[in-house]
Amino acid sequence: MKTTAAVKSETTAGILFGIGAYGLWGLLPLYFLVLLPAGAVEIVANRVVWSLIFCALLITITRTWRILGGAIKDRSIMGPLTIAAGLIAVNWLTYTYGVTTGQAVEASLGYFINPLVSVLLGVFVLKETLRPLQWAAVGIGFVAVVVLTVSYGKLPWIALTLAVSFGLYGFVKKRVGPRVDAITSLTVETVVLTPLAAITMVVLGVTGAATLTSNGAGHFWLLAASGIITAVPLLFFGASARRLPMTTIGLLQYFAPLLQFIVAVAIFREAMTLDRWIGFGIVWLALLVLTVDMLAVARKNSVARRLARQEA
Repeated sequence: MKTTAAVKSETTAGILFGIGAYGLWGLLPLYFLVLLPAGAVEIVANRVVWSLIFCALLITITRTWRILGGAIKDRSIMGPLTIAAGLIAVNWLTYTYGVTTGQAVEASLGYFINPLVSVLLGVFVLKETLRPLQWAAVGIGFVAVVVLTVSYGKLPWIALTLAVSFGLYGFVKKRVGPRVDAITSLTVETVVLTPLAAITMVVLGVTGAATLTSNGAGHFWLLAASGIITAVPLLFFGASARRLPMTTIGLLQYFAPLLQFIVAVAIFREAMTLDRWIGFGIVWLALLVLTVDMLAVARKNSVARRLARQEA
């Protein structure tokens, strides 16, 4: 049994890994900024190809090719991960497009409302029954989308696409469960996407639209670094998830969109009108309600487990 000091050390490490993961994801818009004039399609295509190369290197170092081979041969793993690959491709394209076209604020909104989408997936897919506070959070979130639709003059499709695609991605990955580690999972997903990504890079190169080799060595290596920048936060997240309860992970997840929002407003100087502030405020209220419910349930479950141990 672990000592109290060991548990505290593990928790501290988990929190630091979690902050590292969500912090890197939150600062991702700055990376896309320095990749200009590369467009969203070229950035995502490079991200896929270079991620596969980096993952292959990691698998070689850790000597886990057999595990990867087993995952690829297992239809119950390969099927869901193929679907996950398609979903994450949509997510990456949409997010990169949003950031590179001056819509990083709306992109951050997508990850703010993602927890609400996850709750709705539980209702419509898993047939779960929502608790009163969860219903309240979803209702408040719906009001926020209406307010922001009026503010933008259109449905915030970037935010909604990001929230739905990432929510479905998380749902599909959970179906695979602990049978696949983060690197194996990412490798399989990039294996699925690499043929299309490679073709895209060739087409962009032939048509003269690629910037990979035409903007100097610095630009080339920045694009090549996308493999590391994609994989490292996932490794941090995996290390965090192994050490922390899901409640803590649920609280840490707000760190990324908050950073993205700050970057969009403070550095990119994107406009935030009064009605948009109101819309975001309503979203944050919905998240507050959802967080209160999550903490209350976690506390109730903790008390129940403690009583069960005492009775055993």
